[in-house]
Amino acid sequence: MTDNKSGGLSLKAKTLIAFAILIVIILGITGVNYYLRYFGPSVTDNEQYLYIRTRSGFEDVYKTIREKEMVKDSVVFHWVALNMNYPKSVKPGKYKLTPGMGNRRFINMLKAGNQEPVKLSFRGYRLKEDFAGYVSKQLEPDSVSLVRLLDSTSFISKFGFTRDNVYTMFIPNSYEMYWNISADKFFKRMYDEYQKFWNEKRKEKAKALGMSQAQVSTLAAIVDAEALHDNEMPTIAGLYLNRLKKGMRLQADPTVIYANKDFTIRRVLNRHLIKDSPYNTYVYSGLPPGPIMMPSINAIDAVLNYQKHNYLYMCAKEDFSGYHNFAVTQAEHLVNARRFQQALNERNIKK
Repeated sequence: MTDNKSGGLSLKAKTLIAFAILIVIILGITGVNYYLRYFGPSVTDNEQYLYIRTRSGFEDVYKTIREKEMVKDSVVFHWVALNMNYPKSVKPGKYKLTPGMGNRRFINMLKAGNQEPVKLSFRGYRLKEDFAGYVSKQLEPDSVSLVRLLDSTSFISKFGFTRDNVYTMFIPNSYEMYWNISADKFFKRMYDEYQKFWNEKRKEKAKALGMSQAQVSTLAAIVDAEALHDNEMPTIAGLYLNRLKKGMRLQADPTVIYANKDFTIRRVLNRHLIKDSPYNTYVYSGLPPGPIMMPSINAIDAVLNYQKHNYLYMCAKEDFSGYHNFAVTQAEHLVNARRFQQALNERNIKK
């Protein structure tokens, strides 16, 4: 009797196995493709940050990413973004790009709004326009919107300032804030910092001087402009306070330079002294209507903790060390001034 059963697999079995293997291969390829699209290295090192402006939509973000080649494959990024529903979750801000970051991690960061805060440091700006220009390079608000608020009487009066003294609100320091902060919220943040700075102890010292906080900062700006070395600030502050108490004009050269709006002046001449400006303390008595620069914390504290002495005059030292010769009488001062003028002539410094 003949046995018809084969020792091998039937055609049907072989077909099923082949099909199963094909499914596994397809699933494997699909899985690898899925992994690479979502988790594989995507972000390039072409840019350090992605900036998303306020009111931007997904297409705006995608255009920036594509044009600046922030990802290896923008088409894949677009596909993943749609699948992760990112177009409905666009948030403005400054986002740090990590080279090799996968699309999933990148998009999750954007959806969550996990932006990197900006470290804003400033000091010594003379003009509002210069300060606004600096801030606009660090934060989203442009310089025009910042200057507009600085010059808006209705806006700054809410904080108790005028257009002349609003500069005293900005305490030079280092601050952290988000890049997409609005212009008005930036001012509110600076006012909060201003209030923190002017604690009860500083307020009491200003009161003891018979000066408002803005007046202290206005005088501090002159002290700051005069002093190359911080350790001389209390002495200079005491000198100007002595002159104010005696009703003498401050006759501070930095105010003359500010009044002439020529910051290249190295030698103040008679033609500079006659400039008719409320900031020219050779022409007008008392303090200027506002600060001639953004005073440093050291200068403000130097006024509040001024050195008590009888000096009424000062002149830069002839050794150009940045220090000053101080004098009680005008006769002593003239001797010091002649020495400095001679040093200027020897160096051919005419203006």
